[in-house]
Amino acid sequence: MRKKVFLLTLILISSYLTGFSQNRFGKTDSIGNKKKANAIKLKAIKKLGGERYLNIKNSVGRGRFSVLKAGVIASFQSFTDVIVYPNTERTDFKERGSKTVQVNSGDKGWMYLEHLESLRDETDREVQNFKRSMRTHFNYLLREKWDNVATLSYAGRKRASLGKRNDVLKLTFKNGLEVEYEFSDKGLPMKTRYMRFTADKKEIIEEDRYAQFIDIQGVLIPHIVDHYSGDKHAYRANYKTFKYNQRIPDKIFVKPSNPKKLRKKLKFK
Repeated sequence: MRKKVFLLTLILISSYLTGFSQNRFGKTDSIGNKKKANAIKLKAIKKLGGERYLNIKNSVGRGRFSVLKAGVIASFQSFTDVIVYPNTERTDFKERGSKTVQVNSGDKGWMYLEHLESLRDETDREVQNFKRSMRTHFNYLLREKWDNVATLSYAGRKRASLGKRNDVLKLTFKNGLEVEYEFSDKGLPMKTRYMRFTADKKEIIEEDRYAQFIDIQGVLIPHIVDHYSGDKHAYRANYKTFKYNQRIPDKIFVKPSNPKKLRKKLKFK
């Protein structure tokens, strides 16, 4: 899932992203090292598959989404996450026979909750949360055109584990959002970090961690995405299957007049 791959934007992510601060993870060298930042970016692209990675037009991931409390699984549901780059996504969740569907495309979105028999347009906040979830995924840094909305800088190295450190790139957006993207020495994306405000104006660090990279047709895809909110493990998306550049009909992103049509399982040729 595209936090949304990863990720992928999931309906439960929106509940965490109530608002974002003018993030400050620490000052970067005023001169900046653009050459260093671009070199790390190109290394990551090459590691993930080079042109094959950049030529991904869409993806379909299926798996299990688990909500955790105090390190224990509180609930889980199956999901199908469909992304058409750069800004269209549909995620179908199913739990105990009840389905939830969230669709976003650009500045619009809609949501279906079967257990409430509700089919509605998304609020402005939900749409903005979707956009932020896309921007905080490493795919946005490596694949998309952000030059007009953000500035790239090299933010140094951070400890990853015993004897290992990650290179950190940072995108600073014109709206104040700052996102840090960590890469291993081999070029694999390991983490993304950003801040948000709670309802009582407290700043909390949100972090996505990527693991279990699997080669699929020459492209490395993370099959586990763990999200931490304020150092607490909030949820895990575990992909069981992943395909890209499928034939995806546009109609699956269109809000239907009859919500019963959404109860059917998504199928692709």
